[in-house]
Amino acid sequence: MRVGALEARRWAGLVFAAGPDDGIGLRLVFTTPDGRRRELEDWYWMVSRVGPHAPDGCYARMEFDLAAEPSPRSRPREGSLILEWSRREAAVALRAVAQAPGRVEWVGDDPWGWKARWEEASDGWRAALGGVEMAAAFAPPVARRAAAVVAWEPEGAPSGSAAALDRAQRLLPELDCWIDDARADWERRRPRSSGAAEGLVEAVTDHLMWTVLLQPETGRLYAPAGRRWIFPKPGDGAPQGGVPGNGGREGAPTPDDWTIFGWDSFFNALALATASGYLAWSALLAGLESRYPNGNVPNWRSRRGGTPDRSQPPVGSFAALKLHLVCPDADALAAAWPGLRAWSEWWVADKGGRPRREGLTPGLFAWGSDTARVPGEERVPEWEAGASGHQRAAWESGQDDLPLWDDVEWDPQREVLAMSAVDLCSYRALDLECLSRIARILGHSADAERLEAERRRLIETMNRVLWSEDAGLYLDELPGDRHSPRVAASNFLPLIAGVPSEGRARRMVGVLHDPARFRGEWMLPTISRGDPAFDDQQYWRGSIWPPMNYLVLQGLRRYGFDELASELAWKGALMFLADRRRTGFCRENFDARSGRGRGHRFQSWGPLFALGAIEEFVDACPWRGVRIGSRLPAFVAREAGGDASGESAGNAAWARVEGLCVAGQPRTVEL
Repeated sequence: MRVGALEARRWAGLVFAAGPDDGIGLRLVFTTPDGRRRELEDWYWMVSRVGPHAPDGCYARMEFDLAAEPSPRSRPREGSLILEWSRREAAVALRAVAQAPGRVEWVGDDPWGWKARWEEASDGWRAALGGVEMAAAFAPPVARRAAAVVAWEPEGAPSGSAAALDRAQRLLPELDCWIDDARADWERRRPRSSGAAEGLVEAVTDHLMWTVLLQPETGRLYAPAGRRWIFPKPGDGAPQGGVPGNGGREGAPTPDDWTIFGWDSFFNALALATASGYLAWSALLAGLESRYPNGNVPNWRSRRGGTPDRSQPPVGSFAALKLHLVCPDADALAAAWPGLRAWSEWWVADKGGRPRREGLTPGLFAWGSDTARVPGEERVPEWEAGASGHQRAAWESGQDDLPLWDDVEWDPQREVLAMSAVDLCSYRALDLECLSRIARILGHSADAERLEAERRRLIETMNRVLWSEDAGLYLDELPGDRHSPRVAASNFLPLIAGVPSEGRARRMVGVLHDPARFRGEWMLPTISRGDPAFDDQQYWRGSIWPPMNYLVLQGLRRYGFDELASELAWKGALMFLADRRRTGFCRENFDARSGRGRGHRFQSWGPLFALGAIEEFVDACPWRGVRIGSRLPAFVAREAGGDASGESAGNAAWARVEGLCVAGQPRTVEL
């Protein structure tokens, strides 16, 4: 039985899934004294604190501000409604307590339109899920409090709804002790961080665990871009939540059953590894299984829609290789291999006599979109209807409105941007290297040699065509054998792919060090601080994004620029933690001038900022193996209350993480 807040709109509720398309729901509704109901999407805007969530469901907690209006303008502060649940054996206890006038109640429902229904009786509720009998028993009504136990017969036990209901009723008097003990036990043994790193590990595990959702038709768990990133069913208009705060009422678009974003899934897998290797691999495999028959892992895909015309940055093999080092699982790696290989081949498959995404120079790459595969307008969300090839190619890059694409023409014959893109070439080189290493792990030596040879040819071409001695960087190739004059954080991606020589890497880091361009109190901006678009701070036009920070950080570590890597890791983490403490959110991106969070308030890859700093304590990477510990930079101690030398009273000058598993072993590291 899968149990959890596994449907996007049910942060305040649970799904009980006995198998594919077979389950039932229970969710919380709060009614104010003047009759207004708070339910479904409303709760998203009222979250005041994303609390702990154990991977096995033994304890979970979420706090909501009942005074907050359910709209994008809300700024929840107080935890005036606390929802907790705990699973043990074949039963779950739920408790919701409000600190404001109103009525709290449980409502039974059918997530995704499942067929099972609760049958209400005076002594509780019953439901049949295939061959599983379920029952719910409710505590006597108390003002501002709702409590229940849901039980089902364990596998192999005699079935019968009366037996399940009897168990639920017998467990009900234990509910408060059960939940309180579960909370204390999880707080005692959960992964955590302390000292200057206080809250670092918890910020990753809590947010990611509350992001995990269910694909109802398969029963697979996955990690979306966020709970408000479930796109509408084709032909249903605006994205889910496009009518803010209406709680799923009349007029709201109907969300599809799930939505998976390409590169988000792979970053989410790496972050989930801090909580659960099983969930990390599940998220990664779900991302790969979103691919189309031709091998394309799409920009996004839902149960009924998607982007067969375009993909997203190919970081899946990097995530799989790193995940295998952190949470070794030969079976999962072998399961990932066919999808990773098919995706790699998709980028270079023949299209009109050329590789699909060939750039200006043969052997290099450009973002694009296969026009013939673009779905009809009735099959895409309204904001994609009529999108140009140029826009679709920009979406494929993952950096949707990056200024580097502004002045690049769309080539309608080849259906790519008329350029050779440093970022895609770097992703491709990284993909080939990681695939080669995976192939060797799995015993596919011929594949490994072929992939490595292809990587060497690509790196040689990048060094010959894209390197600018004057700029000290790899720059996009434009028509007429020109280099683009514009520079982005993604111009540092050749570092993670191992492209530059040591000398060229030092030149690149010199640009990164320049405070007039990239270095600063808040970093890493997506474009140079001197770019005319920097002050836009709109999406990828200057803002700081978790995935780019994380990828550049990996490149700095690969080349041994540990001091700058540590600075980038900790500045990102402290910025992320400060915003989380101030707002309770897990932001999509950050303003590079103020360090303030922007975009969606609960984005699944937001914790990458914290993950980068966690890896300062303990890391497993493809190039340096398992690495334990680094120094704590002086500015981190100052931020936590120390003096200029990094010395201070209390916890400011030290930090510790404990309870993480790397390479199958628990690690506790102090800096």
